[in-house]
Amino acid sequence: MDIFLTVLAGICIVVGLIGCFFPLLPGPILSYGGLLILLATDMQQFTTTELIVWGALVVLVMILDYFAPVVGTKYGGGGKWGNRGCIIGTILGIFFIQPWGIIIFPFIGAVLGEKLSGKNWDDAVKAGIGSFIGFLFSVLIKAVLCVYFLYCYFNAIF
Repeated sequence: MDIFLTVLAGICIVVGLIGCFFPLLPGPILSYGGLLILLATDMQQFTTTELIVWGALVVLVMILDYFAPVVGTKYGGGGKWGNRGCIIGTILGIFFIQPWGIIIFPFIGAVLGEKLSGKNWDDAVKAGIGSFIGFLFSVLIKAVLCVYFLYCYFNAIF
């Protein structure tokens, strides 16, 4: 049974890492689940503190995943209209044209929001690029966390 659970945990962690790049899969949650599955084996017993900290990091990263494009819009020169457009685009992107909607819609929302506020195309596109950079940052953070979980997995089984 330990072998089955160890393999299942490894699959969850790897699929979680892949999920960092595909918005349909909740990457860090799957990877964390893999570590929890590994607890049911004799391979490794993680401390309660580690599990709580890792769980908090997963929650933080998943929240950051939705707010990073908005922050990117702000730092890209966008105003409140651009941020609102980015938020609406993020919400729409979750439901439409998966997996690309979560990437494209915040960009389009930020650009349209800035255009509705009266800004020129250059400034509106800068705000949209900021939302895209925020998205890339959130993907990077998720990937780093999942790679760390993969490291913990290999450290536990070897």
